[in-house]
Amino acid sequence: MEELKDIIVGLEQRISAYKNRLQELEKKRGRLEEEIATIKKYLELAETLYRVEVDKAKLASLSSQIIDEKGARPLPVMDVTDQSREILLGRTKYVGMSVPEAAFQILREARRSMHAKELLQRLVEGGIQIKGKTPLTSVATSLKRDKRFRKVGPNTFEAQEQRLTEAV
Repeated sequence: MEELKDIIVGLEQRISAYKNRLQELEKKRGRLEEEIATIKKYLELAETLYRVEVDKAKLASLSSQIIDEKGARPLPVMDVTDQSREILLGRTKYVGMSVPEAAFQILREARRSMHAKELLQRLVEGGIQIKGKTPLTSVATSLKRDKRFRKVGPNTFEAQEQRLTEAV
């Protein structure tokens, strides 16, 4: 009888360990799926920029051939400006927005809570310039003061709208 109890306890411990590991892996899979989606987006943008640059090089080559054959002035080659590159790479997504406006959009799109460090990274990637000696503290403080956000952990926030839709 004692041996049977030991087997049951051992199995309960294994079940608990497997459940915990499964939860960890599912969280990791979610993060990986988000990262994959981001990489795909950047890959698509980089390929677009590559095609633009290749077309620009072809146009430059063609215009130089026209000069050689006819002695005519070449057509001006359209240059992809730095601003266009920034737009293609998604680095101006949040330009003109306040930190809370952009953070709210990020959290709504992610549909999950985020640490201020991750929010800061996405804000900077999106073109927001955070002024101050400690940008991380600036972001966290601005979110703490805004009613659209709820603090769910140390420097971790979620969009209030997100909680309302999950409850429904």
